[in-house]
Amino acid sequence: MKKLILFLSIICASGLTMVNIYNGVVDAQSWASDIPASIQTARDYFQHVDPRRFYTVVGPVNEILILLTIILFWKHGVSLRIYFATSFVMYTAIVVLTVAYFFPRNSILFTSSIPDHVDQIKAAAAQWNQMNWVRSLLGFVGVLFSFKGLDTYYQITRKKKET
Repeated sequence: MKKLILFLSIICASGLTMVNIYNGVVDAQSWASDIPASIQTARDYFQHVDPRRFYTVVGPVNEILILLTIILFWKHGVSLRIYFATSFVMYTAIVVLTVAYFFPRNSILFTSSIPDHVDQIKAAAAQWNQMNWVRSLLGFVGVLFSFKGLDTYYQITRKKKET
């Protein structure tokens, strides 16, 4: 059961990281391609389906899974606690960064009056794109630490079987 939780955590975090990279490579480039027309197109699209909803569902699941992983593997050694706790810190940093940095820029991009705020929208789009790579890097580091924890768990298990 605990390995299943760990694998689900890795899958969820990897998925979030890849979707985030996709947003930076595809969506953000599209939004900034021809402001103000490109922003209006994105707003029209978001009226029907808001891709940000994915993060509001999967993000908390990711946090819960890595927290459960820490709890379930707690007795297996300090190194596992450190690896999984580092992943948790990375994923939590993503949430904090999203709320503190990205939400205000999303507000500018997707709710500000376009004719009155074109320069702000252009600046917000550029800032969003640059910081999204930091957010992606945090996710990538979190996933790497989860994999390191998984590898360490298998090493510990193998050593116990040998003795």
